[in-house]
Amino acid sequence: MTTKALLVRLEAKPGKENAVEEFLRSALPLVEQEPGTKPWFAVRFGPSTFGIIDAFPDQAARETHLDGPVAKALGERADELFATPPEISKLDVLANKL
Repeated sequence: MTTKALLVRLEAKPGKENAVEEFLRSALPLVEQEPGTKPWFAVRFGPSTFGIIDAFPDQAARETHLDGPVAKALGERADELFATPPEISKLDVLANKL
């Protein structure tokens, strides 16, 4: 059962929208190597607003993901790609259908 989730909001710098989209697409192979990350979605909310929505069976899997390669890459490229720091919300899942 999924009990924990993340919602990460990302605001692209002007002119960096395509680079953010490509960055998110390139993260999929990294996430596919994380057995505790299910599901994972890279989304676009609007012209320059993007996000990541992912869920985990427990707190340990969420922390493993937050310490993993996608989070590291996000941190390394944040100044280049994003107008503001990524906004990470830790969520408790009340119900789900996966």
